[in-house]
Amino acid sequence: MVEKKGIVGMLVVAGAILLLLSGKIQAQEGQSWEQLGKQYRFPKWFTEAKLGIWVHWGAQTLPDSGGGWYARHMYMQDVGSQQFGANAYPYHLRHFGHPSLFGFKDVIHQWKAAHLDTDALLRYFKSIGAKYFVALASHHDHFDNFNSSHHAWNTVNVGPKKDIIGLFRKSAAKYKMPFGVSSHDDRFMSWWLPAFGSDISGPKKGVKYDGYLTKADGAGKWWEGLDPADLYGLPPEKRTKEWEEQVKKNWLDRHTELVTKYDPDMLWFDGYGFPYGKYGKEVSRIFLNNHLRKHNNLSVVVAGKINNEPMVLKDIERGGASKILPDPWQGTMTFTHWFYKKDIPSRHNAKTVIESFTDMISKNGNLLLNVELLADGTIPPGHKIILDTIGWWMNRNKEAIYASVPWRVFGDNFKGIVRTKDISVTDEEAYKKQGAAEDFNERTIASPAYSPNEVRFTRNGNRLYVFVLNPASGELVIPSLGLQSEQRPGKIRRVLLLGNDKVLSFRQDAGALYVTIPASVVNGYTAVIRIEGAL
Repeated sequence: MVEKKGIVGMLVVAGAILLLLSGKIQAQEGQSWEQLGKQYRFPKWFTEAKLGIWVHWGAQTLPDSGGGWYARHMYMQDVGSQQFGANAYPYHLRHFGHPSLFGFKDVIHQWKAAHLDTDALLRYFKSIGAKYFVALASHHDHFDNFNSSHHAWNTVNVGPKKDIIGLFRKSAAKYKMPFGVSSHDDRFMSWWLPAFGSDISGPKKGVKYDGYLTKADGAGKWWEGLDPADLYGLPPEKRTKEWEEQVKKNWLDRHTELVTKYDPDMLWFDGYGFPYGKYGKEVSRIFLNNHLRKHNNLSVVVAGKINNEPMVLKDIERGGASKILPDPWQGTMTFTHWFYKKDIPSRHNAKTVIESFTDMISKNGNLLLNVELLADGTIPPGHKIILDTIGWWMNRNKEAIYASVPWRVFGDNFKGIVRTKDISVTDEEAYKKQGAAEDFNERTIASPAYSPNEVRFTRNGNRLYVFVLNPASGELVIPSLGLQSEQRPGKIRRVLLLGNDKVLSFRQDAGALYVTIPASVVNGYTAVIRIEGAL
């Protein structure tokens, strides 16, 4: 009887331990998406930052030409409507050889990021006015820029032999900049299908590309022990529903490690909707819970083109909102392709970036500006000049920018310039599915100039700021600041040009505010005026 009681007691204790362990596991799992949503607010560091810098950078920068989807288009003699990649195949033949012998796996092997200095980059980005920083963690090429425990094709094992994300994370912390990671990996199964093709004409017509290589084929080669199928996926004829599900679960494991090991402040998703549906949403939930557990707050951002999710920041790619949005949002833009390519001329200069940025912040948005690093990890000299100019302008006008909020209207004197849609560096089918007028609708150096009277507004405390997009000497007329306009501004006391504190002559009547812009202050860039007394 005593012995039975002892056994029962042991079972009770064991059951209690199991319950405790179960509770611990549940605690580690954290709160549900719905529970998190009840307490989430977009963090102050983001809403006040206005400008972030992104480095959309990886092995696809090693070829300096061939478009932003080089890894896909190097396997395509005919790129169809994706003409931005038309140079990839011929470039690859000239520089590397035929893709049956030298594939993208070999491009990765040659990418060394030899001059990457993350401290120097973060220090510079901060100096030009950026308040947060984002680095690409994994592109459509299915290659991880971090030390992944779940994917052998990563920058620690292959290519640079460096933990790219880890280095950027450390430098961002050093310079006290919130740090984000971007993931573009969920489309790789279809994106990589050309690697299983062959030439459609020429002397190697019908010769299979290296997507068909197996792990056994690597014996005695630099990639011995690595499986090409882990990079490119299985050949299409061998794919099953079970394999596809395993790919999604592997994506979940890799990205769970990404958001927990590197503890980012922003998680940015490409494409439309959560990556792989429930898997992307689960990683987002884990990301939020991880930060809550480590920092006791939810001061993080999930960003993407994901509708009807109040906790997800609206992302607008290469475009901008058409009105003031009630919630914060973020526009993204780049100079040429998302990866640096010298065969495509820049769509932007400092003027167009500043104009786009001004329009975004007047409508409650931020700009995440991509810096297209060269393959060695340095900034292209021509782009550095643009960034230096943006930094000069940001520091000159910072009081009108950081922590500002939209005014009652975002601007005045609109001339109805029609912007030409350009989908040169994106997925055309995805764009058609989106059907929105905001993405891929950016101003570029080819856009018509703004009228000298067209302006944007921000507000900071009791001061109103007017951004004159394309200033010219003479009289600037702003109807919204007339005493009897619908906006009902107060009696203006003083008008001051930021940057040199020059007091400008003005008059205000029922119909408008009239400001005299002297020729000496016109420098080719958006001018910012502080208005005192209007609020």
